[in-house]
Amino acid sequence: MTGPAVTRVLVADDQTVVREGIVMLLGLLPGIEVVGAAADGEEAVALVARHRPDVVLMDLRMPRCDGVEATRRIRAGHPGTEVVVLTTYADDESLFPALRAGARGYLTKDAGGEEIARAIADVRSGAAGLSPQVQLRLLERLSGEAEAEAEAAGATGAAGVTGAAGPLPSGEPAAGAAAGPVAVPPDGLTAREAEVLGLIAEGLSNTEIARRLYVSPATVKTHINNLFAKTGVRDRAQAVAYAFRHGITGSPQ
Repeated sequence: MTGPAVTRVLVADDQTVVREGIVMLLGLLPGIEVVGAAADGEEAVALVARHRPDVVLMDLRMPRCDGVEATRRIRAGHPGTEVVVLTTYADDESLFPALRAGARGYLTKDAGGEEIARAIADVRSGAAGLSPQVQLRLLERLSGEAEAEAEAAGATGAAGVTGAAGPLPSGEPAAGAAAGPVAVPPDGLTAREAEVLGLIAEGLSNTEIARRLYVSPATVKTHINNLFAKTGVRDRAQAVAYAFRHGITGSPQ
């Protein structure tokens, strides 16, 4: 009988004390094997090529090659290796470049062993491993962008829908307009991500969703990962609750 799967982890941090402390902490966690430790991003990229870890715990501020650039290079050259950022910084200038570079998790260094282990497990399963503080910051940013887009769209629509009596009052549909869901989905979800979320709420599997939308299961998984990260839900049960709370339904048959 085979034992439980072991996740192979590489640690990258330029501070020796911090790096060794993280390695020691990971050594105490079940199901995790530390396969290497790097003192900068350049060494991290080289060690990933040598050891092919499942997950890299990546610091951001490092000499020679910073964590963002190292993440970009690792994800481009080794797409099977996920990156979880573990840094002191949770500001926008650190968070969003790291996520755009391909990091699937983002934790601050005050995270405990349980939170680190959960983030590693999440990215291994295809979900996003984000701390609650980072989830909140990400959702605030995405919500702000969605609100700005909605305001811009509303201003454009109000300017275009005029008649003898002037523009239609805000919130009132034009004559003959069909009632339906909110035009802009919550939390920065795209229309397709909201559609996938609605189908999850209907109880469809990834394969069934792919069949319904005429896309590949891999594409469905990508949409699910994105919508989980944006909404902050951790599993399909929370996704269903979120969908019902926001009145999101799937595509018609």
